[in-house]
Amino acid sequence: MGKADDPRRAEFPPAQYWRRWGADAPPPVLPADDDVDALDEARALAATARAPAAAAGEPPYRVLIVEDDRSQALFAQSVLHGAGMEAHAVSDAAQVMAALEAFSPDLVLMDLHMPGMDGAELTDMIRGHATYAHLPIVFLTGDPDPERQFEVLEIGADDFLSKPVRPRHLVAAVENRIKRARQLRLQRQIEPLPPTGGLQTRNAMLQRLAAAVPGDDDAGADGALFMLEIDGVGALRDRIGYAALEAVLTEAGRRVAELADGYQAARLNDNTFLIHAAQAPGDMVEWARGLRDGLGRHTFDVGGEPLRLRVRVGCTALGHGFPDAGSAMSAAEQALRASRADPIGIAAYQPPASEEVAAGSGMAEMIADALANDRLELAYQPIVAVAGGEEAQYQTLLRLRDAEGELHTAGQILPVAESAGLLHEIDRRVLELALALLERQQSRGVPVRLFVSQSPRSLARDGHAAWLLSALETQRIDGSCLVVDVRQNDALVHAVSLQEFCSEMVPAGVQLCLSQYRPGEDINPLIAQLPLSFVRLAADFSSRLGENAVRDEMRDAIERAHRLGMQVIGQQVEDPQAAATLWMSGIDYIQGNLVQQVAGDLDFDFHHSVL
Repeated sequence: MGKADDPRRAEFPPAQYWRRWGADAPPPVLPADDDVDALDEARALAATARAPAAAAGEPPYRVLIVEDDRSQALFAQSVLHGAGMEAHAVSDAAQVMAALEAFSPDLVLMDLHMPGMDGAELTDMIRGHATYAHLPIVFLTGDPDPERQFEVLEIGADDFLSKPVRPRHLVAAVENRIKRARQLRLQRQIEPLPPTGGLQTRNAMLQRLAAAVPGDDDAGADGALFMLEIDGVGALRDRIGYAALEAVLTEAGRRVAELADGYQAARLNDNTFLIHAAQAPGDMVEWARGLRDGLGRHTFDVGGEPLRLRVRVGCTALGHGFPDAGSAMSAAEQALRASRADPIGIAAYQPPASEEVAAGSGMAEMIADALANDRLELAYQPIVAVAGGEEAQYQTLLRLRDAEGELHTAGQILPVAESAGLLHEIDRRVLELALALLERQQSRGVPVRLFVSQSPRSLARDGHAAWLLSALETQRIDGSCLVVDVRQNDALVHAVSLQEFCSEMVPAGVQLCLSQYRPGEDINPLIAQLPLSFVRLAADFSSRLGENAVRDEMRDAIERAHRLGMQVIGQQVEDPQAAATLWMSGIDYIQGNLVQQVAGDLDFDFHHSVL
């Protein structure tokens, strides 16, 4: 074996070797023959060297490296490539969320100290996205402070490696973490986890609800749903840390299972629990009060200090004639949202009053007639990058043509359609029109991205996500060409349903946009949890840019979205001054009559657009 092939070179590179493109890299120096420890380690490395995942017929392990030092990133990338793994490096923390979506890594290898946003902040941001909540994160750090290392683990990292790290140690740490993560993921796919602390799994609860809410004609169905939310989880995490908070929430889950009094309960997300009462209590609000007090008055121990939680409860009877389990869940979420504004923190779902439905009956008949006769249409408005670009993308806008040929806008028809129970059919028809257009554009070799507005109530309907995935596959449409657009107020009400929908759509490449975005105490935690690609600012930001307070609030919104890896759209831009202010504030795209008015065709020239 020549010196170039000696396995000891991989374990003991000379100083500056990883900067071998530079003129100052000296020739390699092997360890002395009497260095027993080094020789034993080199032999062990040579004996165990392999491509870890490929040997078992699995896809290669994929590692995202986040490191601002190019030489360190190349070192890690070279070592992992040599072990048969795929490694992709990014040097800017702002690029991480986009890289996660594009690369789909099995593990993130991250430097703790980086400019702009350190590894701790970035980990918190990654953990805030439901898609990456369990993605292994390993830190590389030269910080010898044990308190800092403990903090790293407390915020959600899985492990840390001290610099300088030997290649063999790096490969072993990464390989073991990924192997365990893949085995756990496979186990969850093969057999559902057993109930924890008396709680059912979320999937088991959804299946139970699907059987309990069989269809539209079951207006006499018994039972009720109670949705409990623990308030102020973000502040609690900052105060007691990630690990302590998770312990508190786990204990809270056990307490919820006890309070369910024999009924089935499940944890829907970090701070939301659902109870399905097979028999609706005689006084639902009083039963909800018992849940609130039973959990809110329970004392949790955090490091020897007592802690009590603030709890809100939304409830709904199942006898309102819900068409499916998703609609019943949406009603419970709507009640939970109402409880946030209620002094006692409890609210029950109230279906639309009969007089409201009657008032819109004429419009409802017109909508039903238009659906039956295919008189729904789409109009389009371009969304243009302020930095230039040739990517064609449009916002779709619903139009309904009545029997006399008059066009009606979405704002005129959707409230009535929702009261009349026609909203889901409209949303599905709009998606069908959008998918047909995407298919035509793709077949012509002129791809386009469409932003399509949908109601979370429709997205939560049973089978809706499966239908959309099937349509994308059947029509061979790239999922990244479709952006589902949801209003902020709707997202707040139906947060759980929206997270469920996203968990199915994101792997297919479908993206999500939050429209009418305005930062606030309610929405800030939610946008950190949802896998959003875009946010569209509230319309009044563009019309009130002359006010200093509005400009400051807008800049805060843009900066917050960018920190979370999202791109920002400014809408209803009517004049050049507003466009210039948005551009200087860091906006990514603008939309409005300044660019082009709403039209029935995709005729905007993105190749020569100048803002």
